[in-house]
Amino acid sequence: MLATIVYVDIKPEYTDAFIEITKYNSENSRKEAGNIRFDVLRSDTDPNRFFLYEVYADKEAAALHKTTEHYMKWRDTVAPMMASPRTSDPTTPICFD
Repeated sequence: MLATIVYVDIKPEYTDAFIEITKYNSENSRKEAGNIRFDVLRSDTDPNRFFLYEVYADKEAAALHKTTEHYMKWRDTVAPMMASPRTSDPTTPICFD
């Protein structure tokens, strides 16, 4: 199992649009065969900071996600919305429900 935490800082004027396209990506990602979890979180201390928590069955499923229409649409749509380049941390789940 592979989990990735993605950190995204959005320009304030794009926050609502970012939420809308990210919901689209999340809803469709959850339909992928290898997806176990796809959560979208918003910081309580910075309303323009978001975290995506993505869990896939394996590295292949995570890689396949990046070839989907919904991911590529999200990636291309949010690129100009970002205040800085997004970053991510790949992790291995230890305790998981």
